[in-house]
Amino acid sequence: MIELDLQRATEAHAPGDEQFRRWCEMALRQRSGDSELTIRLVDEEEGRELNRTWRHKDYATNVLSFPADLPDGPDGEPLLDIPLLGDLVICVPVVEREAREQNKQPEAHWAHMVIHGCLHLLGYDHIDDDEAQEMEDLERHLLAELGHPDPYDDQP
Repeated sequence: MIELDLQRATEAHAPGDEQFRRWCEMALRQRSGDSELTIRLVDEEEGRELNRTWRHKDYATNVLSFPADLPDGPDGEPLLDIPLLGDLVICVPVVEREAREQNKQPEAHWAHMVIHGCLHLLGYDHIDDDEAQEMEDLERHLLAELGHPDPYDDQP
């Protein structure tokens, strides 16, 4: 089961709650057990401030992922047995603008951003080429299951 706390901190139009739930379920289905996460939808001002604070980049970005940092016990096992994955912050105006600029269907781009962020919460990354390829392949597969095109098709 997924416990999703969806926070709408902007008046900008975004997809409905059920779409967010579906995309999270798709991305997190490989995880056994329950999952708990928060998605906060923000405007550019809040997105820029969070990106500046946490990544030292002075602009609003599409999605920020904040994996839960649960403490480990002395044996290296998690001290708390809770299903908390972490938080995603999605900047609505940036996602909408990117979809227009990249000639993508807004729903497809939204699905990609949510799946991409959820995969980060699961520990996937794209820092090195091998990790990026693994993450992108999984994103392509999940989006294709939803009927959406390859999000990386137009990129070099």
